[in-house]
Amino acid sequence: MGVQQQAVGMHMAADGQWLTFLALILPFLGAAVAPVLTRMMGANAAWVLALLPLYLFVHFLGFLGAVADGGTVSGGYAWIESLDISFSWFIDGLSLTFALLITGIGTLIVLYAGGYLKGHPMQGRFFSFILMFMGAMQGLVIADSFLALFVFWELTSITSFLLIGFDHVRAASRRAALQALVVTGLGGLSLLAGLLVIWGATGENSLSGLLESGSALRDAPLYMAALLLILGGAFTKSAQFPFHFWLPNAMEAPTPVSAYLHSATMVKAGVYLLMRLNPVLGETLAWETILPIFGGTTLIVGTLLAVRQTDLKLMLAYTTVASLGLLVMLTGFGSEKAVEAAVLYLIAHSMFKGALFMVAGLIDHEAGTRDVTRLGGLRSAMPITFTAALLAAFSMGGLPPFFGFLAKEEIYYGLWTGDGWGLLLTLVALVGNGLMFAIGFAVALKPFLGEKVETPKHAHEGPVLLWLGPVVLAAAGLLTAIFSATSHFFLTSPMASAVAGTPVEATISVVPHIGLALFLSLLTVAFGIAAYMLIERLRSGMVSLLAAIGWGPDKGFDQFVTGSVKASSAITRIIQNGRLDFYTTATFTALALALIVPMVMFGELPAMPKWPELPFYEWAILAIAFIGLGAILHARDRLTAIVSLGIQGFAVAVLFMLLGAPDLSFTQFMVETLSVVILALVMTRLRLSPADHRPGREKAIDISVAALCGGALALLLLQITQLPFNPYLSEFFAENARVIAHGRNIVNVIIVDFRGVDTLGEIGVVMIAGLAILALVRIRSGKRWPEPAPAEGEK
Repeated sequence: MGVQQQAVGMHMAADGQWLTFLALILPFLGAAVAPVLTRMMGANAAWVLALLPLYLFVHFLGFLGAVADGGTVSGGYAWIESLDISFSWFIDGLSLTFALLITGIGTLIVLYAGGYLKGHPMQGRFFSFILMFMGAMQGLVIADSFLALFVFWELTSITSFLLIGFDHVRAASRRAALQALVVTGLGGLSLLAGLLVIWGATGENSLSGLLESGSALRDAPLYMAALLLILGGAFTKSAQFPFHFWLPNAMEAPTPVSAYLHSATMVKAGVYLLMRLNPVLGETLAWETILPIFGGTTLIVGTLLAVRQTDLKLMLAYTTVASLGLLVMLTGFGSEKAVEAAVLYLIAHSMFKGALFMVAGLIDHEAGTRDVTRLGGLRSAMPITFTAALLAAFSMGGLPPFFGFLAKEEIYYGLWTGDGWGLLLTLVALVGNGLMFAIGFAVALKPFLGEKVETPKHAHEGPVLLWLGPVVLAAAGLLTAIFSATSHFFLTSPMASAVAGTPVEATISVVPHIGLALFLSLLTVAFGIAAYMLIERLRSGMVSLLAAIGWGPDKGFDQFVTGSVKASSAITRIIQNGRLDFYTTATFTALALALIVPMVMFGELPAMPKWPELPFYEWAILAIAFIGLGAILHARDRLTAIVSLGIQGFAVAVLFMLLGAPDLSFTQFMVETLSVVILALVMTRLRLSPADHRPGREKAIDISVAALCGGALALLLLQITQLPFNPYLSEFFAENARVIAHGRNIVNVIIVDFRGVDTLGEIGVVMIAGLAILALVRIRSGKRWPEPAPAEGEK
C-alpha cells in the first residue's frame, strides 16, 4: 500500500503520519476490548477506557501550534489507486476544533457512562458502541477524500442507531433508533450523490483539492444540483426543519448518548459539512437564502417546542434543535462576523449543552425523575450538580464572563447589517436566544430551588464519575472566555478562517463593548427573564396550539413508514405472488422488450438475410431440430418432453462440429446430456402426467412470449453478425496466450487465465445448482412435494 504524504504549511514526518492513522483506528480497537475489560473491572473500566480518548485529545493538541500559525496537516494512504481514491485526512482549524471537542468531551462521557450505567449488564456493550461512534465521528471531521468522508458519515448513522436503541426491549427506543437511521440514512444517500456530482463537476475527489479549486464549483452548471444534494445530507443529520423530529425522539437513549451524540458531536456533523464547504458553495444567492430561511425556522420551531416540554432531556433536546438552526443560519448569512459568531457559538454550545445534559441525567439517576414539575429543592442535596448546572446555564443564557456571552455578542454583530434581511434575522436570533435563556435557567434552577419535593428516589449527590463531566465542561465555558485571547489564537481564529476561506482574526472579549450588540444582548436577557417567569403560561399555550395543529412531521414519519409497508405489501402481492409461471413469463417478456424496443427506437433492426444455401446434411440437422421441437410440443407427459428437449441441444452440437468448433461441440454435448439426466432424475420425484392441462388462453400467452424472445434473440444475433468484425481481441489473445499464460490452446487460456474469475464464478454457480438438485433428488418419498390438484374436469 503506497503512502501519500502531503502537508500544506507544515511537513509531517512518517512517525506523525502513523500516529494519526493510529488515532483513527484506536477507538475501534478500544471498542473491541471494552466488553472484556468491563467484565473484568466493572464500572472501574471507565477509567481505563477513558485513557483512549484522552490520548487522542493530547495527540490533536499537538497540532494546535502549527494550525494556529496558518498551517494544515494532511496525509493518508492509497486506497483504490486505479480510481485515484485514497484514505486521507486533512486537519485545519475547523477539523482540529471538532476533533478536540469529540475527544475531549468523549473522555468525560466515557467516565460519566461508567457511573451512570454502573451495574448494568450491558455496560461493556455500551462502551463498545460509544467508542465506535467516537471513531466514526473523529474520522468524519478529519477525512479528506470523499469516499472516506462518506464511509465515516454512514458509520455515525449506524453506531448512533445502536446507541439510541441500546435499551432495545423498549418499543420507544427501537422506534427512535429506526427513525434516526432512516432519516440520516436517506440524508447519507443524498450526500453521496452530492459528492459524486461535485466530483464530476470539478474533477476533485478530496476536500483539500476542492477547497483549492476556488469558484470552480460555483461556476459549474451542476452547482444547484450539488448544493441541494449536500443540503439534503446536512439538514437531515443536523435536524433542520422539517427533519428535526428525529433528534428529540433520540432522547430515548441513555443520557450519556444524549450528552455526546446529540449535543456535541453527531448532530453537528451536518453543520461541519456546511462550514467545510462554505468557501466553495457559499457566496451565492441560493446559499445565502436557503440556509438562513431553514436555519431561522428551525431556531424558532425548536425553542417553541422546548417551552412545551416538562422532561429535562426533551427541553434540552429541542433547544439543541434550535441551536443547530442558529448555526446553519449564521453559516449561510455570508458575513465574516456571522462566521465568527457561528464558530464561537458552536464551541460554547458543545460545552454548556454537554454539561446540562449530564446534569439532567445525574438528577434522573439520583432523584428518579426528569420531570421538572416533580422536582424542587435539590440544591442542598446536590450542591456540586447545582453549581455545574448554574454555570452552564449562565453560558447558555449568554451572560458574562462565559463563552456563551462572547458568542451571543458576536451573533448580533454578525447579523445586524441595517437592511431588512439583517433586521429580520436579528429579530429571529433575539427571540430564539431569549427562549433558550429561559429554558437553560429552567433546567438549572427549577429542580434545585424552591420547596423540597418528594422524589421517587432519595436524592443525594452523585459519585465523582457523574459530576466530573458537567463540572469540567461548565468550568471550561468560564475559562475559555476569561482567557479569550488564547482561545481565539488557538481555536476561534483558525476555525473561522477555515470556514470563511480567508484569514479571520477574532478579537471579542468578556469586556462588554457599548453599542447595538450590547443593547440587543440586554434586550435578550430581559426577554429571557420574562419568558422564564411566564414559562408555565407559555407551556400551556404551546400545548393548546400543538393540540389545535394536530399533525406534525413526527406523525408524518409514522404515516410514511406505514404507507411504505402497505405499498410494498401490495406490490409484493402483485409481482411476488408465489407462482413460478408468472415469474418466468414476466422475466422473458422483459428480456424480449429489452432487446426489441431499443432496436426499433434507434433504427438498429438488421437487414433480413437471403435464403441460405446449405449442404443437404446441414438441412438434415435443422430438420432433426424441428422434429425435436414438435416432439416437445406434442409430448403427453413431462418425461417425454424432457428427453425430446435434448434433441435441439444435440442438433446444435452437431452444427458446431460441422462448422469447425469441436471443443464447443463437445461442451454442448456434455451440457445437454447432464441437463437431460438431471432434469429426469428430478422429475422422477414429481408427478409426470398429465403434460399440460392449462387453458388455451395461458398457452397462447406462453407461445407468444416464447416466439417474442426467440425472434428478439434472432434479430440481435443477425445485427451482431452484420457489423464489421473487430479482430482486436482475437489478435490480443493469439499474441499473448503463449507469452503471458504459457498455453497453446487459446480457448483454454481464455477460460482459465484471462477470464479465470468468470470461470470460478460459473463453477460456483454449477456447484450450488448441483447441491440444490442433489437435495431435491434425496428427498424421501414421505417428504415429496404435494401433488397438484387435478384440473377442472379431470378425474
